[in-house]
This record gives sequence, structure tokens and C-alpha cells, in this order.
Amino acid sequence: MSVNVGTVDRVFRAVLGVVLLLLAFTGVASGFWAWVAGLVGIVMLVVAATRMCPIYAIFGIKTCKAS
Repeated sequence: MSVNVGTVDRVFRAVLGVVLLLLAFTGVASGFWAWVAGLVGIVMLVVAATRMCPIYAIFGIKTCKAS
């Protein structure tokens, strides 16, 4: 799979992932919403780490510079 997430997008996803995980694990979000925040946070961190977004791949979107 090719890289399709640029630097700005990657940083944004990493920060959002950490914030969502903090919301889930500190008790700010509870019940169903804590699970949603936790799962979305994990997905955001995985996408930021791998620089590959499956949804971007489906739609042919690339936010990274051409190499």
C-alpha cells in the first residue's frame, strides 16, 4: 500500500487520536461515547503512524507531496 497521508494531516490525526483517547480514559466521555472515542482515537493514531488511510485510498485522495 502506498502512502497517502501528508505531514499536516498526520500531525492533526495524531493530536486528535491522543485527545480522543484521553477523553475516553480519563472519564470525560462515558459509556458508549467512551468506546467510540477510544476506537476512533486508536484508528487516528494507526493512520498517523502508517501514513496510509483506507478511506483516502478508496477515493484516490492524497495529502502528501508527490515523490
